[in-house]
Amino acid sequence: MGGDPGDGAFDSFLGLGAEDLQRLQETLAQIRQLHDRMKRLLEAVLAISSELELNAALQTIVEVSADLVDARYGALGVLNEEGEFADLFTCGVPEEVYAAIGRMPTTHGLLGELVAHPRPMRVDDVTSHPLFREYPAGHPVMHSLLGTPLLVRGTVYGNMYFADKRSGGPFNGDDERIIAALASAASVAIENARLYERLRRSTEDFQRSLLPVLPDLPDVGGVRACARYRPSSSLPRIGGDWYDVIILPDGVPCLMVGDVMGHDLKSAAIMSKISNMLRVLTYEQCEPPSHILQRLDEVLHDLHGGPMATVLLARLEEHTDSGWRLYWSSAGHPPPLLVPADGPARYLLTESGHPLGVTPTLPRPDHEELIAAGSTLLMYTDGLVESPGHSLDEGLDGLAREASRLCRLPLDEMCDQLLYRRSENFTDDVALLALRLGRPGTVQRSMERNGTPLI
Repeated sequence: MGGDPGDGAFDSFLGLGAEDLQRLQETLAQIRQLHDRMKRLLEAVLAISSELELNAALQTIVEVSADLVDARYGALGVLNEEGEFADLFTCGVPEEVYAAIGRMPTTHGLLGELVAHPRPMRVDDVTSHPLFREYPAGHPVMHSLLGTPLLVRGTVYGNMYFADKRSGGPFNGDDERIIAALASAASVAIENARLYERLRRSTEDFQRSLLPVLPDLPDVGGVRACARYRPSSSLPRIGGDWYDVIILPDGVPCLMVGDVMGHDLKSAAIMSKISNMLRVLTYEQCEPPSHILQRLDEVLHDLHGGPMATVLLARLEEHTDSGWRLYWSSAGHPPPLLVPADGPARYLLTESGHPLGVTPTLPRPDHEELIAAGSTLLMYTDGLVESPGHSLDEGLDGLAREASRLCRLPLDEMCDQLLYRRSENFTDDVALLALRLGRPGTVQRSMERNGTPLI
């Protein structure tokens, strides 16, 4: 009868010679090595994809790439829009090399060829290549080179290049394909970062274009004004915060700070409508702030469905030769902060009123405060005092302490420092309007000289 079907395969295996077994072992080793390489490549791509910070991602790419192709030296150069190296990430290069030759590479020689003609490059003997130039003093001597451009849709963002296999010998086609895959990841990361930055700049520029340019009030001896706007750190860098200052027909400075609910283009559009409408109503009616806010709320309900917003509207009236009268109304907005020249800062705590958009029929109160000359008045949006992990009371206390500490600085420096205390990470937009009050009387005289200005 027949034997076991596996017997023939076993007999064939026994018939293999030593050379055949060696070739089989080498083939299996190559398959295992290729499998390990592909696994490491996939792990590298996943690690790069999870890295949110561009510089960290690019450093990871060059280190992983050098490891995968067994290169002693590796570099990833980022080009600016003029085609010059703007940043460099390396591995295997000692720090003393940078001290000797500088950090940024030049765009001539073999690297210049890679920049001018963005295509993969493999050079087995660098020194014999016709484009080779002598290494500068202190530069490591390199023998073989593997380079590839960082390219997305025809735009060159830089290049990656590697030198000298640790195991010896030249780079091969598999090395080139691995580097090309990781170069694609680097290219997309750089492109996304630049697109993000362009979007950030354009939205921020649009937001700032909606805010008034705020020079000093007419006379430095009377009232000095300073305003700052800082967008949220996250996209879209646009929202509904604003400030404004106008001089009313009766000669009184009118101050406005507001914040539309939301953080997007729609909020910015609503903010523009509210701020322009408030400016017109305030200038034409010259009524108490509470009446103007109530009228604004009515118009917004009739024309726009009552968008939600908080607003602080105030008149700054001359009271005596040594002081001012602040007359204001709030539609759910954070309280003004008064910083006397000779005492601790304090909030003008009153009934804050309800925000715009709740109901236009509820009455709104007015408030007043006499303020001594030399004081500083701060009006702001909640992004200046609110932050994750801290209560609103903590934010308000922190602002008051810092304002007291900075009260003797020039007003613009004081505003900059108040924003700086929040570092660069703003979870919400911030609008800040600051006024330093001198001796009354000079505003009206300046208006008589120059005509009624609209700030």
